[in-house]
Amino acid sequence: MTEQVEKLTPEDGKSLDIEAQNIEQLKQLFPDVFREDKVDFEALKAVLGEHVEDVDERYNFTWHGKNKARQIAQTPSTGTLRPCKEESVNWDTAQNLFIEGDNLEVLKLLQKSYNKKVKMIYIDPPYNTGKDFVYKDDFRDNLANYKDITGQLDSKGKTTSNNPDTSGRYHTDWLNMIYPRLKLAHNLLSSDGVIFMSIDDNEFANLKKIADEIFGEINFIGQFIWNTEGNTDNQYKVKVNHEYILAYYKDSSMSDKAVGYVIDPSTPEDSNLRKGFADNNINKNNPANPPSTITLPIGFPSSEESLFYKGKDLPQEFFSTANEDKFISDELKSLHNIEPKSGLPIKLDDMIVENFKLTKQCRIYVGVANKNKLLEFINNGCKEILDDDGFPIRFYINANAGVRYRKTRDKARNILSVLRGFGTTEKNKTELKKDGIYFDYPKPLDLIKYLVQIGCESKDGLILDFFAGSATLAHAVLVLNAQEKTNRKFLCVQLPEEVGIKSQAYKAGYKYITEISRERIKKAGDKALDINKNTEVGFKSFKLDSTNINPWEATFETVEDMVEQSVESIKTNREDEDVLYEILLKYGLDLSYPISEHDIAGKRVFDVAFGSLIVCLDNEITNETIVGIGELKKELDSETTRVVIKDAGYEDSCDKLNAIETLKQFGITDVKCI
Repeated sequence: MTEQVEKLTPEDGKSLDIEAQNIEQLKQLFPDVFREDKVDFEALKAVLGEHVEDVDERYNFTWHGKNKARQIAQTPSTGTLRPCKEESVNWDTAQNLFIEGDNLEVLKLLQKSYNKKVKMIYIDPPYNTGKDFVYKDDFRDNLANYKDITGQLDSKGKTTSNNPDTSGRYHTDWLNMIYPRLKLAHNLLSSDGVIFMSIDDNEFANLKKIADEIFGEINFIGQFIWNTEGNTDNQYKVKVNHEYILAYYKDSSMSDKAVGYVIDPSTPEDSNLRKGFADNNINKNNPANPPSTITLPIGFPSSEESLFYKGKDLPQEFFSTANEDKFISDELKSLHNIEPKSGLPIKLDDMIVENFKLTKQCRIYVGVANKNKLLEFINNGCKEILDDDGFPIRFYINANAGVRYRKTRDKARNILSVLRGFGTTEKNKTELKKDGIYFDYPKPLDLIKYLVQIGCESKDGLILDFFAGSATLAHAVLVLNAQEKTNRKFLCVQLPEEVGIKSQAYKAGYKYITEISRERIKKAGDKALDINKNTEVGFKSFKLDSTNINPWEATFETVEDMVEQSVESIKTNREDEDVLYEILLKYGLDLSYPISEHDIAGKRVFDVAFGSLIVCLDNEITNETIVGIGELKKELDSETTRVVIKDAGYEDSCDKLNAIETLKQFGITDVKCI
């Protein structure tokens, strides 16, 4: 029997290799441009023809280190995410995630499990003010670098938590930090996904250029200007009271699904936008809509039971001038005594209404909005038609002898680019203090709630924030879920940056920002339950760490120790759950999937997502356990069961092969050892 069991190695513990994936996709598209597994660029240029840009003087945005930043994004992570049940809430049922770690490494680890699954991303990255910059990436080993950074000290014991503007690489360092993170984030967005990025004047221009490159200029939604409404008693010549929020689609062709039906809070309560319909005059008196004559037929509806309006008898020069100007000017209206309120559209015949309908034809002359729809309505016997979005639309004559259209809709969309009335950072800071949460610059909760409503109208969409800070995004999601009876989910990532020893947070007992984040999420969950006791408020907490699998790093001096260690593939200080979640990441499974435990012949067996994956990490696995795993698969009625078993669980290779044959009898063909 020559069949072999595939083994999970430390190499398998790496995150998705994006560079290898790109090459494989290129091979599928253009197999003829590869020479001995290398890309022949001359052949590739020939295949792409005129679409290749090879002119030196072309528009592009670059800086020192950009190629390295691109490489960092494509270099797989060798880390893993270790579960922290004691820092979580409702671990067994929670679907929300909070991850403590360097977001660059975490984003790499999420590439398999969350590729194209995130509906919305919101980030509030360091603004590069010279005091808020702790990210210092290392191309060779960012995981080791992360552990250095979390100590907030460099090799000489000096702080690394700033990026002084006197540095010659002031903007460059920031660009090299943000670029690979946005590259990785782009992969996670769903086709109808949206990303929002807060920023101020320091790096706005650079962030816009980077986002145009990564997300594409065609996918730019808009530049929101948030009126911070804060203290303007500063020393600047121009008092700064705004920040920006850049917004991009993943795919602009999905724009209607990407953006929610939201009405700006400043919209008056009596606005038609809040009434479930749009009701507007058909007049569109401008050169873009030149005037023309339309005949309203007998039976055209009116809101009035009876109405009479005398038709206008106008000279030919009126029409000549209007046609030449392509609109009816105020001077022309005044010259021919056309009433300001009821004169447009101009009635060329007497308008006579009885029993809510025209009793004779009436020609009207004016530039018309929705002209084609008006003609369609007339041709349809003056019966309700549908607009391009599928909403009912009808036309009618009102009391002022005007012609209007009314469009019924389930919901309206009125999103303004200037954001006002969402509270201030100071006010939110004060509110958090009441709950024992201390954080200097939290974004207003109402502002983030509004962005969530725009970017994730979906009732169960996933929202990512990889610069979580005090976890305003998580707070917003929990409260909105309670208010709207939805089940949006958050995935927050935050670096365990130390708080200052002189800060109020430190005096209150917090050492790291991540402790503040988790505590706020817990308090936000309590508030959500006060609103709606059925709200899901749990979250699973994880921490970034090195792989659970023992690497082979032998030298001449350590080879004997490594041989002894190689018998045990899993590090001695790791729990079964640590390994289990690393396996989930390798297989690209959601970290919030339900996991059940079973005792099968005295061995601990994990069942992930109702049998999608079965894992046993015990030693000395017997055939009785293997048969029990097969029976479990049969009981769960899972079609795609995969099994992972600890390599040391078998006495020899024959036992492994016998186990494979036994599992095959239950329809399980994907078996791996770790």
